[in-house]
Amino acid sequence: MNLRSSVLHVRPTKKDPMSLRLSLLCRTGPWAFQSRSIVVPFRFVCVKTRQQNQTSEDTEMAATKASLVYTIYRALSYGLSPLLYLHLRWRKILGLEHQLRWPERLGRASLPRPPGQLLWFHAVSLGEGVAAIPVIKECIRKKPELNILMTTTTASAFEVIKNRLPCEVIYQFAPIDTPNAVDAFLGYWKPNAIVLVESELWPNLIMDASRKGITLALINARMSTKSFKRWSRPWLLPLISLMLSKFSMIIPLSTMQAVNFQLLLAPPSIINSSGDLKFVVEEFVSEEEMRSIEDLKVQLACRKVWMASSIHKGEEEVILAVHEVLIQEHPNLVTIIVPRYTHHGQQIAHKLQKEGQSVALRSQGHKITPGTNIYVVDTLGELRHLYRITPIAVIGGSFLPGFTGHNISEAAAAGCAVLTGQHVGHFSSMISEMQQLNPLSVLQVSGQVELQEALEIVFRDNKVLEARREAAKQAYHCLSRGTVTRVWNLLDSQLLKHALS
Repeated sequence: MNLRSSVLHVRPTKKDPMSLRLSLLCRTGPWAFQSRSIVVPFRFVCVKTRQQNQTSEDTEMAATKASLVYTIYRALSYGLSPLLYLHLRWRKILGLEHQLRWPERLGRASLPRPPGQLLWFHAVSLGEGVAAIPVIKECIRKKPELNILMTTTTASAFEVIKNRLPCEVIYQFAPIDTPNAVDAFLGYWKPNAIVLVESELWPNLIMDASRKGITLALINARMSTKSFKRWSRPWLLPLISLMLSKFSMIIPLSTMQAVNFQLLLAPPSIINSSGDLKFVVEEFVSEEEMRSIEDLKVQLACRKVWMASSIHKGEEEVILAVHEVLIQEHPNLVTIIVPRYTHHGQQIAHKLQKEGQSVALRSQGHKITPGTNIYVVDTLGELRHLYRITPIAVIGGSFLPGFTGHNISEAAAAGCAVLTGQHVGHFSSMISEMQQLNPLSVLQVSGQVELQEALEIVFRDNKVLEARREAAKQAYHCLSRGTVTRVWNLLDSQLLKHALS
């Protein structure tokens, strides 16, 4: 379906007469049970209303303005190319780019292009890349004759995703958005269609692909609050409108994201729904990983365990403060800390060791002994397996202002009791959908005190813990069911039939 299958109500807000509240009720599809509302500045709705009554002169003026803004962007990106090249070299020195394959970021391919038609999937980082893998596998099952190219931008994503992709998929780093890099990349790979994941809206890539007659799709599409405000500025709105008009299909990850894209003047006819791909969790574990996780499970036997995952800088103070309180009541407690970035984990471990605490560091192969109460995981790609050995998962990136949360579906799929902070960004849609199905599925806490109180309750009352674990797992299964099939059917019917004809 698209938003034309929904009911959209607009009414003034009580607090701010210059704002309007948009309430949207979907009648069909995976969000049929949802009724949502969003408050937007009056000028955004005015822009949408004016669009419906634009004269040909207004349309021409908007197109001229968009073309001018893009021309400026293209000139700037071309002029800054030498500096961006130096920046990439510096990132390579710092270990942030692949030591051997970093030239791929300049559009220089390291693998041959096979003959035949080619579909390019692009995701910025690990989370988006993992979300795309089930769709890629479905594409291979349904169209085995089609060549698949997958790109990401970060080295950390590369190290994990390369082991999860089917062997027939070509994996490269994506080009930076400069005219030369994009032109070299498109000229070499010559994709028939491009599927961008989530929020990868780069002007040179989109405009160049459109000029070359390459069809474009945006799946699991989202627009953060910060990005939405930036693109809504008068001098950028024509550009984003022009870019979105080049897509043949946009599949937002939630109803509210669909509203955001329409407010940014995306054609309503290309907006469809399918559900959030980040709810889809695929099982992938090697024999070596399985042995390692099982060994860790044995070490944690008869211990009370909870895990804080995807922890960002500063959040470890919250987690460790809660740990200090809990361990007074539960001396056999083990707190597992999984930082978002591996070097942060090493910093945490070294600091605690200097303080005289017994800390085990996973990258060093340390064992959890009877005297170990903190286990720091400073490795990549193991998070979904670690959720299997802990009954409680606290999802980080959500406890300090400015953070935007992380995916909770992997923890829910593993049957963890799921807790998170209040600063969750676009993951608020995921949390809301799960809570609507079962209020016990996700617990949001405001900070250290509430987190400590919530953990004390689930440690004290096993019935409460089991109820939360079961609620999270059931909500996950309900929301993940059929999502990949819906996305594939939309890609096949509205993108590939045109691109491959």
